[in-house]
Amino acid sequence: MDAVESLRLADVGEAGLLARLFAFCDRSVVGDDAALLDWPEGRSLVVTTDVLVDGVHFSDRTTPPRSIGWRAVAANLSDLAAMGATPRAITVGLSLPGNCAIDWVESLYGGMADCLAQFGGAIVGGDVTRSTVATVAITAIGSVVPDRSLQRHAAQPGDAIVVTGEHGASRAGLALLLADWPPEAVEPSAAARSAWIRAHQYPTPRLDVIAQLDQLRPRLADRPLAAMDSSDGLADAVVQLAQASGLRAKLWGDRLPMPAGLLAAVGLARARHWTLYGGEDFELVLCLPPDLAAALVQSLGGSAAIVGEMVAPDVDADSAAVTQQPIAWVVDPGAIEPIGRSASFQHFGTSVTAGPS
Repeated sequence: MDAVESLRLADVGEAGLLARLFAFCDRSVVGDDAALLDWPEGRSLVVTTDVLVDGVHFSDRTTPPRSIGWRAVAANLSDLAAMGATPRAITVGLSLPGNCAIDWVESLYGGMADCLAQFGGAIVGGDVTRSTVATVAITAIGSVVPDRSLQRHAAQPGDAIVVTGEHGASRAGLALLLADWPPEAVEPSAAARSAWIRAHQYPTPRLDVIAQLDQLRPRLADRPLAAMDSSDGLADAVVQLAQASGLRAKLWGDRLPMPAGLLAAVGLARARHWTLYGGEDFELVLCLPPDLAAALVQSLGGSAAIVGEMVAPDVDADSAAVTQQPIAWVVDPGAIEPIGRSASFQHFGTSVTAGPS
C-alpha cells in the first residue's frame, strides 16, 4: 500500500473524511445542516430506511466494500420499487471504527454511487460517527403519484401472484462465498457460480417494473395493486401480502422461480428451500388481475412469472377452523406443503436457516 491507501479514519478525522466523501454526493445540495430538495407537484413522499451491520448483513468473507455500498443502496431502492416509487435521494449514516481504512470507505461510497448512477437518486447528506462495529444506515427518499402507490393490503381474491426474477440465487452465492457448499451437492458450472455470487453481491432493484405497470394502468380502472419486495425471502413476502389483505396464497410447485442449474446442483429439497426462504434476492412479488399479470410478465420478458394465486379464506368453516388454515401453501401433484415466515431470515428469531450475509 502507498501512504494514501494506508490512511485510517483516525489519521484524518471527521472533517477530513467528509471532505473526501463529498466527492460522491450531490454538491449542489450538501454542505448545510439539511438538504433542500425540489419536489414534483402532485406526488407523494416515500421514505424508507435500511441498516446493514458488519457480521449480520456483510463480512469481509462475502462482500468487498464496493459490494456493501451497492447492496446497501439496492436494498433501499428495492423498497421504493415495492411501493411503486421513483428514487429521488438518499442520506447515509455511517458508523465505523477509527482504524478503518480510508480506501475501504471510499470504495464503499463508490459502490453506492455506481448503484445510484444506474437506477436513480443522489447522496444528499448523512452523518458519520465512531463505533466498534461498522454500520451503514441509509434512508432513501422517493416519490409516487398517490393513486399509483403499491401497498401490501391491496390484493384481492383471484389475483395472480407475479414474481420477478429468480429466487435462491443469492443464497447459493452466499454458500459459495462462505465455502459452505453442501458436500453432497454437485459443483456448479463456472457460469452459474459467477451468476449466483453476483446475485448476492450486486442485486438489481426492480425499478424497471414500475414503468411497465404504468403502461398497464389504463386497464386497471383505478384498482389499487399489492406488492412487496422479497429481500427476506419469497415465502415471507407471499405470507405478508396474504396476511395484510386478509387472504390466503396458493403457489404452484412447478412454477417456483428457481435459478437455472440450482435443482441439478443441490437437489429438489434444498433448491426449493433456498428459493422460498433464502432471501436477499431483492425482487418483487405482486398481486394483479390475471389478464394484467400475463401482460406484465410478457412485457418483462423472461424476468417474471406467474407462480400462484390469492384465494379467499374458507368462509364455510367455523372461526376456529379458519384460524387453523395455513396462510400460504405450495401445491404439487398429490401434495400440499404449508409455508410460513419462520424459516426465513428474522433478526430476532430462533429458526434462521440461511443465516446472515
